[in-house]
Amino acid sequence: MLRSRSGLAAGALLLAATLGLTACSSDDTSTEGADAKSLTLWHYEGPNSAMGIAWNKAIELFKASHPGVEVKFEEKGFEQIQQNAQMILNSDSAPDILEYNKGNATAGLLSKQGLLTDLSDEFTKRGWDKKLSSSLQTTAKYDEDGIMGNGKVFGVPNYGEFVTVYYNKKMFDQYKLAVPTSFDEFTKVMDTFVQNKVTPLAVGGAEYPAQQIFYELALSKSDRAFVNDYQLYTNKVDFKGPQFTYGAQTFADWVSKGYISKDSAGIKAEDMGVSFTQGKFPILISGSWWYGRFASEIKDFEWGTFLFPGNTLHPGSSGNLWVVPEKSKAKALAYDFIDITMQPEVQALLGNSGGVPVAADPAAITDPKNKELVETFNKISTADGLAFYPDWPAPGYYDVLVAGTQGLINGSKTPDAFLDEIAKPYNENLSDLGK
Repeated sequence: MLRSRSGLAAGALLLAATLGLTACSSDDTSTEGADAKSLTLWHYEGPNSAMGIAWNKAIELFKASHPGVEVKFEEKGFEQIQQNAQMILNSDSAPDILEYNKGNATAGLLSKQGLLTDLSDEFTKRGWDKKLSSSLQTTAKYDEDGIMGNGKVFGVPNYGEFVTVYYNKKMFDQYKLAVPTSFDEFTKVMDTFVQNKVTPLAVGGAEYPAQQIFYELALSKSDRAFVNDYQLYTNKVDFKGPQFTYGAQTFADWVSKGYISKDSAGIKAEDMGVSFTQGKFPILISGSWWYGRFASEIKDFEWGTFLFPGNTLHPGSSGNLWVVPEKSKAKALAYDFIDITMQPEVQALLGNSGGVPVAADPAAITDPKNKELVETFNKISTADGLAFYPDWPAPGYYDVLVAGTQGLINGSKTPDAFLDEIAKPYNENLSDLGK
């Protein structure tokens, strides 16, 4: 899934306007750019996030092992990269390495367009294939149609992620509420808050969070076969079938019951997260990428997490990918940097900062809460419970789902109209792929 981070959201148009549009290709890249004197690196992780902390350490280690090489790090906003990636990577202003969202509609699309370097040789030569489980490699590989799961390696994840439920223990205790273990118990908890004039859910309807709630609800009626049909195009998907119908109708019901504020349609993910840290909402349904930040920023109350009650499938996957643009002028240095992010020191730091490392020694994760987070991810992954994210299947689908869930929140769309709206671009993409 994609997700907004605290980064530099402004400047996208200025950035796009300054780019030239030319393309190129290359063959063996193992030593290409080895004598480069700089490495331009982009990512959109906040400096206090687990990934931001770990990658700053990786930059430090890279500089120590590459004397004389300047690292030109630029923090970008997720939306900035999401909206301009094709233009950026098809220009001479492309960075040498960047964090990019995984999935068919993003990394898959760019790989199909020839804008990303094939990392298959480096993947095996450097042993990354041994460090990543087969399930986590799903988002690293893309076929000639840009469909994930098979084909060449075009990106390398070094962390995992999943959607969970964060809750404010102080507010739960105030109303004598226990952590719910079933869907019915979960709705009863939210009913209690509504009865006490407290909106239960912090939601960012203007970006990714709302669509993840819709997907969680749909997954409560789904199995692995449905996920494979939707994400991997194994079979045709009926958008008026029980899974999506339940997700859309229940989401709309949650708005009408007061679980979700109608005002949240215009709220961005960052503002949603801040409102939870300020104790304004008792519950937030979002990704593990918030964990480290909440651990460092929440001082006034105890908080915890639980998986979406009743679900065996959860939005989640490997984390975003390190990709190397085909136009990178320092590919060998980029490979070295990726390798450093996979080293035990950086992986342990990521885990101890509230992230989910993919290649860390479990014994190196010393914080009990962080260890619990890692163990939860491993439990989901081992049980084949990672269902990817709802916006992955089709190019531009993220914006379609944002607009659709905003319509459910503000009441401008019925569940039936919402399902028609999200079915159209999905099915058009299938036609384009000849499926």
